[in-house]
Amino acid sequence: MSSIWPARIGFRRRGLTCLDALLAAASPAEGCALLLGCRRETHWQVERIWPCLNGWQPMGERTRRFAIDPREQLLAQKWGRARALTVLGAAHSHPTSAPLPSATDRQLTFPPALLVIAGPPGGDGDPRGSVHGDLPRTGWALRCWWLDEEGSQPLPLAWTMVD
Repeated sequence: MSSIWPARIGFRRRGLTCLDALLAAASPAEGCALLLGCRRETHWQVERIWPCLNGWQPMGERTRRFAIDPREQLLAQKWGRARALTVLGAAHSHPTSAPLPSATDRQLTFPPALLVIAGPPGGDGDPRGSVHGDLPRTGWALRCWWLDEEGSQPLPLAWTMVD
């Protein structure tokens, strides 16, 4: 059975600023965060960025791998539920490579899933200006992806800043 995915992801300016700072601070390691918000039919709205520590082991591989502690996920879910928010997906950075889902990203993600990736601008091979944009401070390219239950190619999703 194929999952229903959002047509568009909305971010608030303050959320993008927070995500930008969080991912830049983690560099040269991959930074990571959970995205909390609301599902509105085909539009998902990110309301909060939940910063997470990259817990990948061994530490030396954190420049190209990330792991979010399951306890962080539970805390974010509990906090969000109390505020009528849900965990929509995860964000992470690729400090030295294009913001495309890697084989490892796809292998370690439980679909269906929203995956948001930030990386250096250019070189991602995606000419569709409507599906991406840049983070405010670093200028890193930000891409949203849907990983479906079928395990097919990741689907690029459009995102917009709503304020």
